Amino acid sequence: MVRTPLPRLSALRSPVLPVVAVVALLALPVPSGGGAGPADALSALAVVFCAVRLLRDRRRPLSRTAAVLLALPVPGLALAAVNAVSPGAGIAGLGRYLQIFVLVPAAVVLLVRDRRDLRLTAWAFVALAVWQGAVGVHQYLTGTGASYQGEDIRAVGTFGPSDVMDMATVVSFGLVCAVGLALGRGTRRTRLAAAGCALALLLPLALSFSRGAWIATAVTLTVQLVLSGPRRALKTGAAAVAACVVLVGGFGAGTALLRERIDSITQVTDAPDQSVTDRYAMWAAALGMWREHPLTGVGLKGFPEYRDAHASLALSSGSDTEGAGAAYRREPLLSPHNMYLLVLGEQGLPGLLGLAGGWLALLVCALRGLVRVRAAGGRGLDCALVACGLLVWQLVDFLYADIGGPSTVLTAVCLGMAGWWALVGADRLTADAGAGVPDCPAPVAEEAALR
Repeated sequence: MVRTPLPRLSALRSPVLPVVAVVALLALPVPSGGGAGPADALSALAVVFCAVRLLRDRRRPLSRTAAVLLALPVPGLALAAVNAVSPGAGIAGLGRYLQIFVLVPAAVVLLVRDRRDLRLTAWAFVALAVWQGAVGVHQYLTGTGASYQGEDIRAVGTFGPSDVMDMATVVSFGLVCAVGLALGRGTRRTRLAAAGCALALLLPLALSFSRGAWIATAVTLTVQLVLSGPRRALKTGAAAVAACVVLVGGFGAGTALLRERIDSITQVTDAPDQSVTDRYAMWAAALGMWREHPLTGVGLKGFPEYRDAHASLALSSGSDTEGAGAAYRREPLLSPHNMYLLVLGEQGLPGLLGLAGGWLALLVCALRGLVRVRAAGGRGLDCALVACGLLVWQLVDFLYADIGGPSTVLTAVCLGMAGWWALVGADRLTADAGAGVPDCPAPVAEEAALR
């Protein structure tokens, strides 16, 4: 008698597939001009799907700790929405923040069943990054990318010049996931495939000319290597350095523009370019708003309205975008490009404590789970490294970036993946290890129901 391959059938019925579809939709070209895209719409459907499952199963969805941590931003958001410059801005801002930082992360936590679902989502990030990276490399080689210092060579993938940071974000997420999978305890073939994807993604990340993504990725990969163990960190670090040497020297990635961009990272205080000067001016403006309204901020979506009253004369009127199939446009500077300062200026100190406090609590729980997993033999280490890496990358990137653009929905998915590991996965894995439960890829009850 031939039995049905239960793990494969269970994978096809996995509730995490709507989350994977959200990631996959970002492979399609996105029209410029902002606003919600197809991936945002599908993320809303994923939330509804999760709610229907909860009502059908009639079970307690989250532990008390998980519910509190995921709901921490809500009071500050509600207060800032009431204090918004207009009711419409308050409702729009509240909906966007709830989507990215509360509803979608909570749905991901509830839809991920086990480590296999988390790995599936991580591989979806890798596949999306490889696709967008390939488009970006083609743009650089053919001169069809976004404009950078007079040349149409900046790799932006399918996102266009108005969302110039999105490809770098997508590639960074994929690189972090690939490194986490490569450093885990999976099969040799899986680890080699992940390592190959990670090395391939270094080139499009370099060609994105995104200093912020470079810094966040370098910090995150260093953290992942250290957390994986000192011996593995030394070996992998040496391989990464060799790969960078080959990319920069052997394949011509070390152009004068790229070297100049790298050198500019060390000049952000001594001789900053106009983009850095604008960022400093907007940071100062956000701090000025907070000083005037320390507890309530200026309200959601209020930064553009109050910017000119607090910004210095060094702030330019906007940034120039061109190339990648789009005409020249002057994009206004509507945010401080620092998530922490944006929240502080618009939501006040309570809002910042709610958001950043929840993120830090998730990071502590995720790192604690990683330590327990390593002590228990390392089973599930890849999931721990992926979850911790995505969260570290986002927290570092928020120092000089904020939400906005089509890739913002991926931030919600990353927070959900990190939240699952921190609040559910690590505890479940260590409990199974203590009880001697084998490393089954699918839930036992669900497999039994399929027999």
